[in-house]
Amino acid sequence: MSDMIDTDILISGGGIAGLIAASAFGAAGFSVLCVDPSAPITTRDAEGSDLRSTAFLQPSRDFLDQAGLWRHFAPHAMPLQIMRIVDAGGVEAVARSAHDFNASDISDLPFGWNLPNWLLRREGLARISELDHVTFRAGVGTKSLLTRSAEARVTLTDGTRVRARLVIAADGRNSPMRKAAGIPVTTLRYGQKALAFAVSHDHPHDNISTEVHRSGGPFTLVPLPDYEGKPSSAVVWMERGPEAERLYALPQPAFEDEMRTRSAELYGPLRLISQRTIWPIISQVAHRLTGERLALVAEAAHVVPPIGAQGLNMSLTDMATLLDLAKAAPDRLGETAMLQKYERARHAEIAARVAGVDALNRASMADDQGLRDLRMKALNSFYSVKPVRQILMRAGLGARAAR
Repeated sequence: MSDMIDTDILISGGGIAGLIAASAFGAAGFSVLCVDPSAPITTRDAEGSDLRSTAFLQPSRDFLDQAGLWRHFAPHAMPLQIMRIVDAGGVEAVARSAHDFNASDISDLPFGWNLPNWLLRREGLARISELDHVTFRAGVGTKSLLTRSAEARVTLTDGTRVRARLVIAADGRNSPMRKAAGIPVTTLRYGQKALAFAVSHDHPHDNISTEVHRSGGPFTLVPLPDYEGKPSSAVVWMERGPEAERLYALPQPAFEDEMRTRSAELYGPLRLISQRTIWPIISQVAHRLTGERLALVAEAAHVVPPIGAQGLNMSLTDMATLLDLAKAAPDRLGETAMLQKYERARHAEIAARVAGVDALNRASMADDQGLRDLRMKALNSFYSVKPVRQILMRAGLGARAAR
């Protein structure tokens, strides 16, 4: 039998959420072992690279700074000053209304900062390498979980046994640790998929994140640094499943023609500058966020459609809440009382936010012309009243914006 490894915290999952959690708890002085069955892909053009991007909203930046991550991310981050919502839901796929939600209405800072997901993995690993008491092991996952009041014992897929005071499940929507703890989930399926890729375009994005609404889901362009001298954006294009599959299979010239039409030609012709990736869209909420010596964070706890940059920012709130409780009583790390406080602090807020994103996604999918017209009228009404507009922007940030 292999030797037992002792650590304060075992993190199951070494994606972006797991790497951030490892950095945050490591920076706070806890010993951390983070494991993932796959090696992180840390270059843009490698096979299987995650071509999505993440917008870190204002409240997340402070947490990343405390974790020692922001100085790694900041040189690559594109500020998001304006969120532009465009309705192209008329008979023709052209913009018929556009509204700019400007961060200057509520803050001296941008709404957030956008970075490519593959780069976040690269810089997350760089930060972990600076922390002596954080270990990252790629190519090995979690296999079984045995808990008792004083500790958790986890067997890894290579046979290694780990004894930890707290297990953090950051291992995705199909979390093996959540399943091992017997925690059920409620899942909503939309029959919808998202394409993710990068484009270049002629017109500058001016640090504006643009959502174009027609049917099937939003077509979202989020600013990236220039690529080969041209303005560039990350795109998430949501459609009903069969249409998304059709688009995914198109030759590049035909795909670019479809992009130009679906984007209402707001930035001129869009040129594909990366691979295309595709994945299903769901909403999902775990019935509990904790088990004995176990805390769920990120997609192990909640999954939302990629609207309004909510997903990973909710995840960082999970981690910040858990870390505050751990730092308040480090000698009681992973105990029942600590985990009950985490449950109370996060579960209701997560459920409400998932419900809100679900409603937005269903509205964005509308095919019927009458429903699309109602959607535009509702947006026009919300936007026209400044206090309502400010409330919506603050709610989107998940916390009061800095001034």
